[in-house]
Amino acid sequence: MGAAFQPRYHGFNDFNDPMIHQPIDTDIRTIHLIGVCGTGMGTLAAMLQEAGYLVRGSDENVYPPMSTFLASRNIQIKEGYRAGNLEPPPDLVVVGNVIRRDNPEAVAAVEQNLDYCSMPQALHRFFLNSSQSVVAAGTHGKTTTAALLVWLLTVAGMDPGCLVGGLMANFQQSYLLGRGPYFVVEGDEYDTAFFDKGPKFLHYQPQICVLTSVEFDHADIFPDLQAVENAFAQLVTSIPPDGLLIANADDPGASRLSRKARCRLVTYGLQEPAQIRVEMAEYGVGTTRFNVSGPQGFEASFNSPLAGAHNLSNTLSMVSLAYELGLDPGTIQKTLTNFKGVRRRQEVRGETDGVTVIDDYAHHPTAVKATLEAMRPFYA
Repeated sequence: MGAAFQPRYHGFNDFNDPMIHQPIDTDIRTIHLIGVCGTGMGTLAAMLQEAGYLVRGSDENVYPPMSTFLASRNIQIKEGYRAGNLEPPPDLVVVGNVIRRDNPEAVAAVEQNLDYCSMPQALHRFFLNSSQSVVAAGTHGKTTTAALLVWLLTVAGMDPGCLVGGLMANFQQSYLLGRGPYFVVEGDEYDTAFFDKGPKFLHYQPQICVLTSVEFDHADIFPDLQAVENAFAQLVTSIPPDGLLIANADDPGASRLSRKARCRLVTYGLQEPAQIRVEMAEYGVGTTRFNVSGPQGFEASFNSPLAGAHNLSNTLSMVSLAYELGLDPGTIQKTLTNFKGVRRRQEVRGETDGVTVIDDYAHHPTAVKATLEAMRPFYA
């Protein structure tokens, strides 16, 4: 399997230190979320409720599965937007990304001089602020990558918190509060709110960032590739000098932007010049076997249940973080062996008459091509 890694990145190491997770904003008790039935907002509502706040919200589209999910968390939902939904006045209003400036509740919050913020600001304010933020960002692969990082830290006994943009099958939910030092968040480059058109991920202030890829996407808010790259460049340069950037050397955009980093840089890829790279890969039926080499003579072999070169790339980002944290190859293999994936990421829905039905979220041309190429040998 190979020798244990020596830790190169030193973050929090006392998982039981009470200073890691101190309660913040003790003057805030009640929180109202405008647009609470959105995937991210609904998940944030559940996190806040579980953290001990009194949470309520409103939305104009209230239906399962989100309405059922919120009801199971005892979160009150008002259907439709009206100023009266802010009575009695909450201590904080969280404004969803889809909410417009003329929304009755947004208008009322401003007129009543209520404290308000965006979803990314709330995530940082209540969760990331007291943890080391680990952000998985990129045009492709960030959900699977984030889930792999969460599962690695869990297997290693680090009890991470997280917010991932998909349901993690290992936990049957998309978030964890955690008590450990790390909080993993999927970093979305989409705009934040009507009052903040900057990318969401700039609010997450990463101490560790994984950059999977940078391509043109979200044509509704980015006019061209340069605008996309400008957003990711801001993310890369926001990592502090004592932080860590793990970047995909195989992706031209990620590789180019990684050179702007002010912090330690570790690269991964399927070939040279990546520091953590694949020396051999076999894409077989139901498994991917591969050998990895790295700095200081590191070599190890692994089996992965994930299909395709794109998922091997995602896996390498996890291996790179393990290398930096000094985790041994056995922990990496245990992570892979027991990783159950993410809903709608190559999710097998069933099999009938010899036909396997797979649900996948891929919609960008690059992602669709990679997914189809991955399926052929995996289900041959």
